[in-house]
Amino acid sequence: MPFYRSVGEVPRKRHTQFRRPDGGLYAEELMGQEGFSSDMSLLYHRHLPTAIVKAEAVETPAPAEQLLPNFPLLPRHFRTQTLPAGGDLVSGRQLLLANDDVRLSFVAADRSSELYRNAIGDELVYLQAGRARFESVYGALDVRQGHYVVIPTATTHRWVLDGGEPLRAMVVEARGHIRVPGRYLSKHGQFLEHAPYCERDLHGPTEPLVVDEGETPVLVRHRAGLTRYTYLNHPFDVVGWDGCLYPYRFDIHDFEPIVKRVHMPPPTHQTFEGPNFVVCSFCPRPLDFDPEAVPIPYNHHNVDSDEMMFYVGGDYSARKGSGIGIGSISLHPSGFTHGPQPGSVEAAIGQPRTDEMAMMVDTFRPLHLGPAARQSEDPEYPWTWGRGEQARETGGAG
Repeated sequence: MPFYRSVGEVPRKRHTQFRRPDGGLYAEELMGQEGFSSDMSLLYHRHLPTAIVKAEAVETPAPAEQLLPNFPLLPRHFRTQTLPAGGDLVSGRQLLLANDDVRLSFVAADRSSELYRNAIGDELVYLQAGRARFESVYGALDVRQGHYVVIPTATTHRWVLDGGEPLRAMVVEARGHIRVPGRYLSKHGQFLEHAPYCERDLHGPTEPLVVDEGETPVLVRHRAGLTRYTYLNHPFDVVGWDGCLYPYRFDIHDFEPIVKRVHMPPPTHQTFEGPNFVVCSFCPRPLDFDPEAVPIPYNHHNVDSDEMMFYVGGDYSARKGSGIGIGSISLHPSGFTHGPQPGSVEAAIGQPRTDEMAMMVDTFRPLHLGPAARQSEDPEYPWTWGRGEQARETGGAG
């Protein structure tokens, strides 16, 4: 995180005596990245955060058994609308795409989750629909449709549903840390004026969340699999913390699109970066305003990346005739040139603005297909450019 926060009670100096009302010491916990040489926060617990009374292995399918290569190499379309609802935002994740750097899962949660901690890497959750209360050792955040939630590695948290509709979300699980793109920040970490959002748009917890309970289970994802710890005391016993490492939410509607006279490339829309991948946000905006501009994407081939696009709102004009709609996911892999559907370029000329909403993940290693991708795939999508072009040419000849 690029800026410091202090929440609840903390002592005047770090690593000095900080006593409970009964005279005992609060227990310090330093959460730090990259061997304590990067962002960190210091939390003060009522009880020892190390006190476990049980540890149980949780069986899960081997990742290699879930994933298949994109072979033959094809552009693909997945309909998340057809995937079943059920489970919570942790156990209900349906694996779509993955490589050694990142896992992309869809979930339509219909119940609240248990306490969970991902010790492998940061998580980024984009909420397509629904509302929830995100509760963690740092405090709580009320989150809803359109929010990104960034969860640092090893943050103990849970998702509490708010309302009757399922919580539909895209979950990005990194094998490392998810951060603000470096080009948006000064050398000291402040957002620069050209950045499409700033510190005011990032919302972290504002007060402690203290739960006074005894033995409590926590599901932990780690490099060997899943383990369920039972802690002697509930982990939500933090009376205060300070630092630059904490979960936060960012509303996609607070992303400020950059517009110029002719079409801007995808990096214009970058929102976050992770190890060997980037996340972009496509938001409503005025279209390119040069009288001769072609205001939708040109055919392009990102030769080093696979591109996953999650269509979450509005009318995505470049994909007209492809079968893609709200809730769809397209995968355009390296090795395939992709671009607008036939006829959509001419149709877009002269249009003043777009109301499209999408989030995109570009990876720098190939994405493999998970069970949810194979279950929800539209097998006709790869041929839509050819069929559309044939129909256009036939219509022109007639």
